Amino acid sequence: MESQTGTVAAESDPRAINRARFELELEFVQALANPYYLHSLAQQNILDQPAFINFLNYLLYFKEKDYARFIHYPHALHHLELLQHAKFRADIRQDEFRDMLNQKQFDQWLTNRNGSAGPSGPAASVEESTAA
Repeated sequence: MESQTGTVAAESDPRAINRARFELELEFVQALANPYYLHSLAQQNILDQPAFINFLNYLLYFKEKDYARFIHYPHALHHLELLQHAKFRADIRQDEFRDMLNQKQFDQWLTNRNGSAGPSGPAASVEESTAA
């Protein structure tokens, strides 16, 4: 019986509810770092749904300093920003684009690992390809 009481208390505690929601949203945002996951969402037409597009816009709060500190995969925030653009949402549906994004991401990680990240890198070329 005690576990049921604890569950009921957690379900009625606004702090616990907010924490659970934050953790779910954080996990989802971090999943956006994976180009294959983005491709899967696009293939299922999830990225075309207006409610989902609104949700992606809502999640931009993770770019604020107080929330960004919880992100372990920085590409997640970059991809969240790119997902705000219809062209990127359409492009990620293509296998070739997914593979290019995956390679650019790998190159960026390799560059950062070697300690020589520059202002114009893989992220810039993905943004250029989605700007048109």
